[in-house]
Amino acid sequence: MKEAVAGLGHLLVFAFLFCVGAFMVVPVIVDVTMAALCPGQDQCSLAIYLTGLQQAITGLGALVVTPVVGNLSDRYGRKALLALPATLSIVPLAILAFNQTKPYFYAYYVAKTLTAMVSEGAMMCLSLAYVADKVPEAQRAVAFGVFSGVCTAGFVAGTIAARFLSVSSTFQVATMSAVAAAVYMRAFVQETDRGASLMRDEEASLLLFAPSSSTEELSPRLPPLRKAPSLSEMVALLTSSSTFTRAAVITFFHSLGETGLQTALLYFLKAQFHYTKNQYANLLLIFSIMGSFSQLTMMPLLAPKLGEQKLLVVALLGSCVHGFLYSIAWSFWVPYLAASCVILSILVGPCIRSIVSKKVGPSEQGMVQGCITGISSTASVISPLVFTPLTAWFLSETAPFNFKGFSLACAGFATLVALIMSINMRPAEVQPDNK
Repeated sequence: MKEAVAGLGHLLVFAFLFCVGAFMVVPVIVDVTMAALCPGQDQCSLAIYLTGLQQAITGLGALVVTPVVGNLSDRYGRKALLALPATLSIVPLAILAFNQTKPYFYAYYVAKTLTAMVSEGAMMCLSLAYVADKVPEAQRAVAFGVFSGVCTAGFVAGTIAARFLSVSSTFQVATMSAVAAAVYMRAFVQETDRGASLMRDEEASLLLFAPSSSTEELSPRLPPLRKAPSLSEMVALLTSSSTFTRAAVITFFHSLGETGLQTALLYFLKAQFHYTKNQYANLLLIFSIMGSFSQLTMMPLLAPKLGEQKLLVVALLGSCVHGFLYSIAWSFWVPYLAASCVILSILVGPCIRSIVSKKVGPSEQGMVQGCITGISSTASVISPLVFTPLTAWFLSETAPFNFKGFSLACAGFATLVALIMSINMRPAEVQPDNK
C-alpha cells in the first residue's frame, strides 16, 4: 500500500493546494454575501435564494459536464482533463481578491456559477479515476480514503488561514494557492498508463460484460467508448447490477441531505446564534480536522476489517446524527458537537467510490466515477430548490411554527433514506452475465 500511495504523491500535493484555495473562502463568503446584499442584517432572504440558485445551476451543469469529462479522460488521459478545473477555479477567486464591493460580488457570483459546473465535480471525478488507474482493486478503498483525507487536510489548512487573515487577504491567498495548484499539476503530475492508453486500442468487438475468471462473482465490463456517453449508456451502467443501482440511490439521497445541510446551515447559525467569520472558521476547523483524521487514520484501519458495505452503514448513521443534531441546536456550542460527527459521515464518499470502482475495468473508471458524481450533482440541483425556500421561510417571521432548524431536520431525513437503502447492500449483487 505504501508503494501505491507513493505513486500518488504529486496528485496528492495538487489536491491539497487545490482544496486550500477552494475552501479558504468558505468561512468568509457568508459575511461577504451579507455585506454586499443586506448590509448590517443577520437575516437576508435574498442571500439565501441567490446561494440556492447558484447551487442549483452549478449542480445542473455538473450533471451534464462531469460524466462527459470523465468519459473523455478515459480516452485522452486524466492529466489533460485535470487542467480544465484547475485553471477555471482561479477566475472567481481573483475577482474578489481585487475587490469585495457589490458589483464585484455579482461578477464573482456569475463567474463562480459558470466555472463551478466544471471545476468542482470534474476535479474530484478525474482525481478518483487517476487513483483507480494507479491502485489495485484490493487497496482502492484505503487509497480513496487517503485522497479524501488529503483534500480534507487542505480544508484544515485553508480554514486556519481564513481564521487569521482579513477578508481581502483571504481571497488573495486563496487565488495564489489555486494558481500554485494549476502550475504544480502541469509540471509534476504524470499521466497514467491505463486510462489514456487503453482507450486508444481499437477493440470494438469487446463484449458488454467480460466473463470473470472467478466463479464466485461476475463483474460488468463496458466496451470502450469513443464519444461522450449517452443517457442510455449511463442508465445501462447503473442498472447492470443491483450494487450499482443501490449505490446510485444512496448517493442521491445522501447528496440531497448533505447539500440541503450546506444550503441552510451557515444562514441558520447566522440567524440563530449570530455567528461571525471567526465562529464559522472554528466550526469548519473542527469539521475538517475530524474529517482528515477519519480518512487518513480510521479509513485505512476499518475498511480492511469491516469491508466497504458495513463501513458505509456506520458512516451513514453518523451522517444522520450529524444533521438531526444541528436542527435541534439549543446553544451556540451544540453545532461544534454536531460537527464532530463528521468523523463517521465523511467516510460515505470513499466507501461508495470504492464499491463502484471494483465493478468496472480500468478503461471505464472515468465514466463510472463521472456517473456517480453526476447523480450527486442531480441531487445538488434538486436540493436547493427544496431547501432554499424552506430555510428562508422558517428563518423569517412568517414561519408556521417556531423551529428554525426545520430544514436541517428534513436534510437529516433524506440521509436516513440513504441509510435504510444501505443496510441490505451486498458486494455480490450482480446481475447474470449477458452480451
